[in-house]
Amino acid sequence: MSEQANQSFDSTLSAAGLRFAIVVSRFNSFVTEPLLAGALDALGKAGADLQQVDVVRVPGAWELPITVRMIAASKRHDAIICLGAVIKGDTPHFDYVAGEAARGIADASAETGIPMAFGLLTTNTVEQAVDRAGGKDGNKGFDAAMTAIEMANLLPKWRPFGHR
Repeated sequence: MSEQANQSFDSTLSAAGLRFAIVVSRFNSFVTEPLLAGALDALGKAGADLQQVDVVRVPGAWELPITVRMIAASKRHDAIICLGAVIKGDTPHFDYVAGEAARGIADASAETGIPMAFGLLTTNTVEQAVDRAGGKDGNKGFDAAMTAIEMANLLPKWRPFGHR
């Protein structure tokens, strides 16, 4: 019986030569615009050509899934960064929007094979959202972009030779 060594597949955090789309919700723009700035900062620091980054604004989190699915179908991007903020209110609207947006993004990524970084904040308060959009808890837009870079470098190692 032969023993086969396990392979290790590591990714890099270089965005050089990669194409990204950022889909950002306009709703709660006081939160989403800092998330966008954080994502662009991360991409720039990692070597992405920011002139090659497509930024697509949508009305709200509900519109994220269909938009990322259409962008992924274009096969023009190595990864898509999804940014938005759903802040809990007094009605169950939060649960429907946040849950369906998350499910829709996950389904779109799984079905298309394009990595989609989840930078959709789902918070109980405005303060929590602000803290995660460049406040005391960092910038989740920056974090989502770093995830997108890592996955854009990792997944091609599993695709058939010659396919990006």
